Amino acid sequence: MLMASGNPTRLLVVSAILILAGWLLPFLMVLKLLTPSFTLSFLSYASLLAGMMTGLVGVLQLGRLRRREGGE
Repeated sequence: MLMASGNPTRLLVVSAILILAGWLLPFLMVLKLLTPSFTLSFLSYASLLAGMMTGLVGVLQLGRLRRREGGE
């Protein structure tokens, strides 16, 4: 599992990729480079939501790690 690895930088990178995919898919549908469908729209929404949640976990882990190191 990705969250069990304890590496907040990896979580933030994965988050950025998911958010970018969640933004890029609807953009390509509007430009009609991809055929709009319910499945693709749902996948885009799920990717954006998962990216935001993963990013939140990564930021919280990074803050917790820095607090433990005394870099408050």
